[in-house]
Amino acid sequence: MMIPAKLNLARRPRFWIFAVLILAATAFASRISAQDAAMRDRIYVVVHVDVLPGNASGAKLLQQYAADSRKDKGAVRVELYTQISRTNHFSMVEVWENQQAFEAHEAAAHTRQFREQIQPMLGSPFDERLHQIV
Repeated sequence: MMIPAKLNLARRPRFWIFAVLILAATAFASRISAQDAAMRDRIYVVVHVDVLPGNASGAKLLQQYAADSRKDKGAVRVELYTQISRTNHFSMVEVWENQQAFEAHEAAAHTRQFREQIQPMLGSPFDERLHQIV
């Protein structure tokens, strides 16, 4: 049986271009949906730590804690900042893949050890706040 040339879509380049674009758009949309779901599962932690002025060991302890935390399973990002005008004021921003990764980090030996060691150096209470994307 012969298909008229006007209906034979396999021979029309515009059909194939359109089909490829539709497939690519569908694949891209499903990838974005999976990324969005993963982003909503993430835990964003902002920690403010003020050590007593002139306490250089507090800064070193914070730097080591950040380095150790980056190695934890489920750590997406861990950054430590110091305030420019008051170098004894620190902020740490942590991003964890999910609640379980954050809880495992909180239970880790290096986290418990850090909390014990930083306590006598604090100029104000340890301030940790958890966030999620809405």
